[in-house]
Parts: sequence; structure tokens; C-alpha cells
Amino acid sequence: MRANGILVTGAAGFIGANFVHYWLRERPGRPLLAYDALTYAGNRANLAEAERNPDFTFVRGDIRDQALLESLLRDRALDCIVHFAAETHVDRSISGPSAFVETNVVGTHNLLKAARSVWLERDRPHRFHQVSTDEVYGSLAGSAPGFHEQQQYQPNSPYAASKAAADHLVRAYHQTWGLQVTTSNCSNNYGPWQFPEKFIPLCLTNILRGEPLPIYGDGGNIRDWLHVEDHCRGIGLVLEQGRVGETYNIGARQEWTNIELVKLLCDRLSARFKASPELRRRFPEAPPAAGRSARELITHVSDRAGHDRRYAIDAGKISRELGYSPRRSFSDGIEATMDWYLANEDWWRPLLA
Repeated sequence: MRANGILVTGAAGFIGANFVHYWLRERPGRPLLAYDALTYAGNRANLAEAERNPDFTFVRGDIRDQALLESLLRDRALDCIVHFAAETHVDRSISGPSAFVETNVVGTHNLLKAARSVWLERDRPHRFHQVSTDEVYGSLAGSAPGFHEQQQYQPNSPYAASKAAADHLVRAYHQTWGLQVTTSNCSNNYGPWQFPEKFIPLCLTNILRGEPLPIYGDGGNIRDWLHVEDHCRGIGLVLEQGRVGETYNIGARQEWTNIELVKLLCDRLSARFKASPELRRRFPEAPPAAGRSARELITHVSDRAGHDRRYAIDAGKISRELGYSPRRSFSDGIEATMDWYLANEDWWRPLLA
């Protein structure tokens, strides 16, 4: 589908903001309306570069506001929704699950109702794309193949359950009323503008500040790591070439245990400090500034309730049908991510205050 005008929900969050930058760069001339409630993880500064683009408009709003959504879809002739807006942090879903049900389930339902009202009642070509997660599938055994699109949903956290419920609603609106939908389930993302409560930016910023690196349990939990630019490119392919009603899994086949990954980050940052007097001056609290290894900050803590042991994605379908493959190697992606956080201290430092 070639979108005329596109509505991106959660556009000031991590993946949403990266998608906005990707879309404006790769699909010039197509109006993009960025929609975000600007909660704690939504940061208007993430969109500073986009604000200078004439194709870009920002509207602050909640996805539970059906009337506002309907007016935007109708008055601005938007024919595509890419739905990122969600509460996403598993730890927060354990301490406060109600917010996840409100945003991820009720909010998605309101967005679907708005889309049905504007698009189906007026018989307009359209696409509703649901951005989901591999966490809806549950936990993989150590030797099992990666999650595929026919995998049974077995969510184990309130976050995963709320995303699973949203995915089912999207499917139901397609099956019941013919809403033209696609869904993508991705593995763990990393890259620029990621809120520093998430694993990789948490490790990087804690090392720079000399703070402990908390590792749940034995650190053997395994995740597949996907650079956010590759994720955005995969979504773009699904929007333009994907079959209506289908789900596409997007992954990178880059599996790391948490403990292996944190040691890698420690060692790579330590090497940078050794080679850079400027870093030692800028971040004196970091152990490498005094010639010590950042690994001394690793601290094992009690495991999280319902902690899935392993996620991995089988991206064979999107590869076969749409020609997708990740372009960023994990090594290059991690180096670029470290570059970004080192160069953007003024972005992440206030978020930790």
C-alpha cells in the first residue's frame, strides 16, 4: 500500500521516533502526523530533527481519545496508522498492571474504533499496522527454534498479556469487519533515543555514572537483539508489500545472554576509556576512568517474577515474502549505539534525574 498520509502513534517514544525519522528520510513527500501523549517515555526532543521537515506535524493526544483520533483521520485524510503507542516496561507492568490494560488494550481498541468509523463507513483504502512484540509468545526452551507467526500466544507478564490482547483485537477487527490490518512482532530493539530504563541504555549510562549494573538471577536469560533501524525498515516493507491480515516476525538472529551482553558493554566501554583522556575527564565516576574494569559494577539481584528465559525470532516469512534481512551487524550496531549515548549526554542525563 502507498500511504498518502500516515498517523504514527507513540511517535515520541523510542521505536516510534526512530520510525518517524526513517519514514521522512526514505519516503519524502508523504505527510506524517506524529501522535503522542508525552508520558514519561515520550520525549518531544526525540523528534527535534523531524520538526524541521515540512511533511511532519505533531499532535499531543491520548490513544484513548476516540473523538480526537476520528477527527484527525477524517480531516487530514490519513489512510494509514502505524501503532507504536504502548506501555512497554515489564517491571512496571508487574508493579502497576492497570496502566498497561488501559493503554495497550483500551487504547488500541479506541484506535480501532476510530479507524473503523472513518475508513470503513466511507469505504476508503487504508491500512492499520499493529506493532507487537515477541513476548506475546512466552518463553522458548534453550534448543527450540525461533518463534514463528503460527506460534501459540502464551504471555507470561502483564505487559505481554496486554499486547496479546491488543493483537487479538486487531485480528478481530479484520475478521469481523474487514479492517485492512497487518501486524509485526519484533525481538528486543536497541539504538538511539531508547529510554534509559531499558537494558542496553541502562547498562551504558550506569557504567558512565559508576552505578551498579543489576542482573536478574544468574544472567542466563537470552534475548534476540534487533537494531531499531532494521526494525523500522521491516515495518516499511510490511506496509508497502505485506499481505493484508498477515503477521510478520522481525528479528536479527543475534542471541545473547544478559550476562554476556553486559560484559561486552563493560569491556567495550572500558577500552574506549583507556584510549580517551576526554572520556576519563567527562565521566570521572566510571570505574574505567580510574583504570578499573566496568565489570566490577555487575550486581546479581533476585530474579523478576515470571521472567521468560529465552526469546528468539524466526524471520523466515518476512525474508521470503518481502526480501527483508537485517543490515546492521550486532557489533556495528552496539558501537553506533555507544557513540550515540556518549555524544548525547544532554539527552539522557535529565531523564535519570
